[in-house]
Amino acid sequence: MNQVSSSLALQDLTQRVHADLAKISYATGNWCPEMERNGEKVLDVAIIGGGQGGLATAFGLRRRGIPNTMIFDKAERGGEGPWITFARMLTLRTPKHVTGPDLGIPSLTPQSWYEAHYGAAAWQKLDKISRQDWQNYLNWVRDTLGLNVKNDHKLVDMGWEDGLLRLVFEHSNGQKSHQWARKVVLATGIEGGGAWHVPDFISKKISPTRYAHTCQTIDFASLRGKRIGVLGAGASAFDNAATALENGAASVDLCLRRTKIPTVNPYRWMENAGFLSYFADLPDLTRWRFMRKIYDLNQPPPQDTFWRCRKHENFAFHTGTPWLSVKEKGDEIIVSTPHGEMTFDFLIIGTGFVIDLTRRPELRLIAEKVQLWRDKFEAPQGEENTLLGSHPYLGKHFQFLPRDTTDPLAPMMAAIHNFTFAAMPSMGLSGASISGMRFGVERLTQAIGRDLFVADGDKQLQSLLDYNTDELISLAPPTASE
Repeated sequence: MNQVSSSLALQDLTQRVHADLAKISYATGNWCPEMERNGEKVLDVAIIGGGQGGLATAFGLRRRGIPNTMIFDKAERGGEGPWITFARMLTLRTPKHVTGPDLGIPSLTPQSWYEAHYGAAAWQKLDKISRQDWQNYLNWVRDTLGLNVKNDHKLVDMGWEDGLLRLVFEHSNGQKSHQWARKVVLATGIEGGGAWHVPDFISKKISPTRYAHTCQTIDFASLRGKRIGVLGAGASAFDNAATALENGAASVDLCLRRTKIPTVNPYRWMENAGFLSYFADLPDLTRWRFMRKIYDLNQPPPQDTFWRCRKHENFAFHTGTPWLSVKEKGDEIIVSTPHGEMTFDFLIIGTGFVIDLTRRPELRLIAEKVQLWRDKFEAPQGEENTLLGSHPYLGKHFQFLPRDTTDPLAPMMAAIHNFTFAAMPSMGLSGASISGMRFGVERLTQAIGRDLFVADGDKQLQSLLDYNTDELISLAPPTASE
């Protein structure tokens, strides 16, 4: 499909989306009373994060008659999320038929966009969607729906005053601004519950110019001819290994602690409506056992990603080979393992992230007051898991819960909804995953709407009492001419 035909097809598709939404617009008008604070507008919901989760949440709230929202993202327009920044896979890892930000609207699905852009035949031949196309699709969703997004807004603090959240943002020019909101949704992705993790024995021993985490910007061209060591068994570790190889690295050795590379992907099992809809309603022990198994399996590298590495003769992977220590020796990095020393010129660290709310500056006031799984749940002997215990124990509305119910900031915690990866033990596959997005957004937006309506119950009642719009406008029978 040529560029002109593609452009026209996308224009037609955009018009079809608008027509489809108009047909199902019943009862989606704004029903929330307007609020001001010190003469400033108060948002019903502020959404932090303009990636796929944030866009879908804003769309879901609008469909429930809550349009007084705003999305805030620290990145410039088009750079939200990982897809064109630190994601280095060739394609998404999810199957192409997975839906998400469309929330069940056929004309808004990735398939409809792809077919309009490339043609129906191209969709039939497609295996998985490229990450660049996914970002372009998200950009189209944002524009087609006219979602309100403020870029260059990094949330750095939140306060609580008279039942409202005061959000403080920092901008790239160093200036700050603020916004009042009744509710906040944290849609800040995988690291939104903590921070990316580099082990201390690396970060405290090696110059920061000699290593990079997989989430960082890496000048892969500068790695040409270099010996690269990669630590980690996840898909991102393999993605970065492949990228280094494709940029001319002399050799890449990937080391993992596990004695074998994971092969079973639990995410594929989780992609059923039962789990995606109702996991959060299970008893604590059952949820814990689900998550112990899922976290133990982890996600393996996709088959195509694995072969992307293995096709290079200068690639090797080493199972059962944790790094015990590292040191710099001249221009070289010496890594000690149970099987001896390995020598590299540069290290790529694929050790994921830690769940630690105290690492989030925006949660400064409440981080140490939020209830965690280890505060709420005691695992049976032999089923302990430190990582699971570090996750926040969320309420059924994705909201933070206080350790102490008498804490004056308990209402603040209830007004903050965690739609990040950290929600997984409590809510299942929802916030930071395409696979669970539609089901998670449905639960999240219904809960937020309920909270707002109940809080405004007296105002809603008064609105009814004040309602005085006549529907019956004539008591006389119509004349023949009428």
